[in-house]
Amino acid sequence: SVYFQPQLSATSMDAKRRKKRRELSSEQKAEIKDAFELFDSDNDNAITYHEFKVALRALGFDLKKSEVAKLVQDYNVKDDSGKLSQADFTEIVTDMLLDRDPTDEIVRAFKLFDDDDSGKITFRNLKKVAKELGENMSDQELRAMIEEFDKDGDSAISLEEFMAIMTGEA
Repeated sequence: SVYFQPQLSATSMDAKRRKKRRELSSEQKAEIKDAFELFDSDNDNAITYHEFKVALRALGFDLKKSEVAKLVQDYNVKDDSGKLSQADFTEIVTDMLLDRDPTDEIVRAFKLFDDDDSGKITFRNLKKVAKELGENMSDQELRAMIEEFDKDGDSAISLEEFMAIMTGEA
């Protein structure tokens, strides 16, 4: 008998190679592992729906209850315990991290700094975040950071300027 083997086009082979090459950084892998261990409160190497939801939120994902429940249901077919194993958690979060839009992530980070929704990161915003993070930076150092990246001279960092910083185009 003759077997028909479809040939992959050059573009689909390139897409497969690109997808294969996309991997998490060692820091991201450690973050996933740490999140799982932190929320696996009874150390049984599995997390409940509620622990999973909180772990996802800690990793920056704000899913609806129904979306979290669906993930648990989809991955819990093996043992029907109502819990996710560390392997399942890692697989789910890895896929979610790889599917994130980098631009959305930059905008989300910008909003963490722009806590007053002014559309700018001001000296006051930067000072507040530095304090919250325990960074011991002088006012002079903080002002110098703003000056370095403030291209339009308004003494603040706009979203566009922040994008340039985060993408290495500044």
